[in-house]
Amino acid sequence: MNAVLIAVGVMLILSLLRINVVLSLTVGAIIGGLAGGLNLTETINAFVGGLGGGATIALSYALLGGFALAISRTGIPEVLVNAILKIVQRDGDSQKKGAAKALIFLVLLAMAIMSQNLIPVHIAFIPLIVPPMIKIMNMLQIDRRLIACILTFGLIMPYMFIPAGFGLIYQNIIVEQMALAGMDIALNDVPKAMAIVAVGMAVGLVGAFIAYRKPRQYEDVKVEATNNLNKEVKISHLVFAVIALIASIIIQVITDSMIIGSIAGIMILYITGTLKMKEADEVLSDGMRMMAFVGFVMISANGFSAVINATGDVGTLVSGAMDVFNGNVSIAVLTMLIVGLIVTMGIGSSFATIPIIAAIFVPIALELGLSELAIICLIGTAGVLGDAGSPASDSTLGPTAGLNVDGQHNHIWDTCVPTFMFYNIPQIIFGWIAVVFFL
Repeated sequence: MNAVLIAVGVMLILSLLRINVVLSLTVGAIIGGLAGGLNLTETINAFVGGLGGGATIALSYALLGGFALAISRTGIPEVLVNAILKIVQRDGDSQKKGAAKALIFLVLLAMAIMSQNLIPVHIAFIPLIVPPMIKIMNMLQIDRRLIACILTFGLIMPYMFIPAGFGLIYQNIIVEQMALAGMDIALNDVPKAMAIVAVGMAVGLVGAFIAYRKPRQYEDVKVEATNNLNKEVKISHLVFAVIALIASIIIQVITDSMIIGSIAGIMILYITGTLKMKEADEVLSDGMRMMAFVGFVMISANGFSAVINATGDVGTLVSGAMDVFNGNVSIAVLTMLIVGLIVTMGIGSSFATIPIIAAIFVPIALELGLSELAIICLIGTAGVLGDAGSPASDSTLGPTAGLNVDGQHNHIWDTCVPTFMFYNIPQIIFGWIAVVFFL
């Protein structure tokens, strides 16, 4: 059996059995490497050699977590949450509660979308904004699975469709990797090719609203982020927090480094006295600890990816599938989309999946006679498939980090499974339709 299928299958089964994701990735990588013909030493060396690729990401998330928690101490979350809380508590009016729910949905959706392009902080806004909202969500009996779906939509749809921020990075990777595979394309063709798939994600989001519209009860567990909702907020702290955020974003864009951007924001909070020296170490440590799990998963995912590449079985998986379907274009396209889903589910990164699949898919797609837009759509969709639903993806880890602050939101069953159903399935359907349409 193909080593990629075995590795991803083991990882997913262990994760669904509630085994720690880092352990699941490690065990899946070892079993997959052995199944792919590597000996134990070669497998471990490949895994360890790949870990370094996730170190920069892990440090970025740690510093972003520290910066996010430092910003949260300035009072910005309290201002936002108290405004919503006033709406909720007014006379218990059901219409006003409905307005509060809509406001929460819109705020989180808008922030998730902007985090990918306009204000490219990625998942760093989640631990800043979501934990203080937990109390309100419990009062309104909002199903957190819906919030997970809203956040994941905002974290994925923009980069696959909008060529700005992280979207520009992702779409440039598609252009560069397709060029290396022998096919030159224009960057402005990528959004055209991905438009139908973006509509598919919107359909999935509507489905999530329908599925999780009923009230769901949670215990009212106190969390640190909600302890200070009634504290007095200093205007000067809010002003300096906004300045720190803007400076962090500008420096991040200039240097193309989340690490430098986060450090710049933290230093401004230090210098202005918004972050007190005697509190700084504890605040930053707590913020880093909050994002540490995400960092360890991303590091492990890089090791997993290295083992998959070392086996060479991704190409075997695709070519074997092509032999089975004997040139049938529709079935071949569907097969390649599913292969992309399997690979991304395993490594947890659409950005890392494109280099793996482009070199294999482009020659096959040309042989099948697909048009340029169809091939772009195929590569882009196969890459993004699996980002939602993957236990190792920051698009699922981020929402869980914010929603599980009181221990009542399971990463696999409350984030990964819902986002898999409502995004991967529509992406496969709409991606397949789009490729056939562009054919």
